[in-house]
Amino acid sequence: MTVVPLHPHQPAPELTLPPGRWHGRLWVSDEPLTRPELYLACVAAHDRTGMWPLLVHRDVRFEARGEDWIDDRGWLPPAAETVGAFDPAAVLASWWERPCCDGSCLHPFGAEFPGLARKSNGRADPLAEAGNTGSIIASHGESRLALAEAARPADVPAVLGWHGMARVTGQPAAVSAVLRSWEDRFGAVLISLGFDTLELSVAAPPKTRERSLAVAAEHRAFCLANFVGQPGTMREFAAGLTGRRLWQFWWD
Repeated sequence: MTVVPLHPHQPAPELTLPPGRWHGRLWVSDEPLTRPELYLACVAAHDRTGMWPLLVHRDVRFEARGEDWIDDRGWLPPAAETVGAFDPAAVLASWWERPCCDGSCLHPFGAEFPGLARKSNGRADPLAEAGNTGSIIASHGESRLALAEAARPADVPAVLGWHGMARVTGQPAAVSAVLRSWEDRFGAVLISLGFDTLELSVAAPPKTRERSLAVAAEHRAFCLANFVGQPGTMREFAAGLTGRRLWQFWWD
């Protein structure tokens, strides 16, 4: 293990990190994380370091492209300063696709985005929940540790110019605007980032069918692949979100 500064322009405070290196705006360990508790420690240190930890899962596309997937050359320009200019409701409405076939799969919704779900009532600490969830996932031994300089987890896509969903939207700041809203309403905290995937730890998930249905509409707008990739209706899709503390998204 080596002790390295979390940011090249910020020599202190320091954490004991595994060997790794900077790829543009993202520090990534060379090998999968062998100490899951280190993820939790990095979450706890965020207030001091300003660096938010992420898990990077194995993906054959990374191997095919080498390390270019996390270098500045392959990503969009950083846009953290413009996140606040995006209204999350308007963003999701702009991403809402027309109903499939006769629209019955979206019942009770239709051609128009139904709006944002109400804030959940939760007592759990979102960051503590994220640290615990991330540590559990890291214990599987297949994820590298990454660190990004961000004031809050939701801002990471904008800070990095992430090209995952942004490959479709071209707007990493809009992605971060939605993630900010989910952080505020559901304690949903970004814990992993991949080539075109992301995962959120959710401290206050919807607990009723009605609330889950409203959240499901937001998920469909944010990531249509999640919805069309499973059989059933919007109500069945929503049932799978009730009480779920890990939200996973992927784009083809």
